[in-house]
Amino acid sequence: MSDVRHVLVLPDRDAAEEAAEALGERFGVREEPRLVRDALAGEDDAEDAQWLVLLRDAEGRLDPGELDAFAGEWEGWREEP
Repeated sequence: MSDVRHVLVLPDRDAAEEAAEALGERFGVREEPRLVRDALAGEDDAEDAQWLVLLRDAEGRLDPGELDAFAGEWEGWREEP
């Protein structure tokens, strides 16, 4: 078993919450993804923040390309390790 993690970068909290909820339906993800606010150094304005959806894939069964396309539905992307 590997410790594969995926990071989806989304433009706002609403998109991150919707995507995290939809991951279970679309990909059968059982473990709830973590949501993390990621702001640029020195930026306090919420409009400048991105939201990360952190997702474990211990079995390595999630396709990175499909996750990237999925995040694109919310104008986001999958971060390459």
